[in-house]
Amino acid sequence: MILGRLGAAWVTLVVIAVVVFVGVELMPGDACTALLGRDAARVEVLENCRERMGLNQPPVERFVAWAGDLAQGDLGVSMKRERPIVDIVGPRLRNTLILAVAAALAGVPLAIGLGVMVALRRERPFDLIVSTTALLAMTMPEFVVAALLILIFAIWLGWSAGVVTAAYDAPALTLLFATPLPALTLALVYVAHILRMVRSSVIDTAGSDFVLMARMKGVPERRIVWRHLLPNAILPTIPVIGMTLAWLLSGVVIVESAFNYPGIGRMAVNAVADRDLPLVQAITLIFGLIYVSMTLIADLVAMALNPRLRTRRL
Repeated sequence: MILGRLGAAWVTLVVIAVVVFVGVELMPGDACTALLGRDAARVEVLENCRERMGLNQPPVERFVAWAGDLAQGDLGVSMKRERPIVDIVGPRLRNTLILAVAAALAGVPLAIGLGVMVALRRERPFDLIVSTTALLAMTMPEFVVAALLILIFAIWLGWSAGVVTAAYDAPALTLLFATPLPALTLALVYVAHILRMVRSSVIDTAGSDFVLMARMKGVPERRIVWRHLLPNAILPTIPVIGMTLAWLLSGVVIVESAFNYPGIGRMAVNAVADRDLPLVQAITLIFGLIYVSMTLIADLVAMALNPRLRTRRL
């Protein structure tokens, strides 16, 4: 099963690379037209630029050359920035991971705790209020949540800056203190998804035969919840939590742009605007690798904790 998932992950990354390459090729203009601006109207200057960057070669040859370098661990050189992509992406990937970890550490315990609490108080006012709020949060795009948080905490209350002013190479602690609003934006969006899943799983598990039998035997309710209900209810949510956290990284593109956060998501937006194909491909593959890895890890953790899943696989 593990080998099959690794093979599927490899195929997924190849498909992502091909789709991104074709998508950038179909966009009007190229890296030279974006770099030269008005000077792109001069045919000689444009041709010299394309020859220097290798854009005058057929797309298939450029893709094959890039794939060969990637197989050797070389992400290539940025067309516009003329620097190794590893040097460009490395610090910004660190910044994005700081933001994602801060959002996860704040949001996952909150989502699980609220999910359990509303499930144990099913159809009571607390459940109705929290569940309704979660549904509203699930329907709101990240940029809307970001705009509302900036309006409330930065403009009305003045508790935080509306944008991040730290440099991309700032110390990790400086970036951590600059992440409250971006991290809160990410957390509010994905907490709702995990909360709903945990609530549904706890309610289903509460109706199981072993829980009903424990109640009939007079086992204290607190012991039923902690020893029988929660361990069995949380297990099915582990893959969902993993997929949600992986999806969280796709949301950083919008959130980082909204807050001017110096992460890899904002760099991706700039790379697309610059038609910097090697940089766009590298960032997209990094996102794809993180997503595939996190979903695979979540499945393996769920299987390790739940023997029934291993039996089903076999």
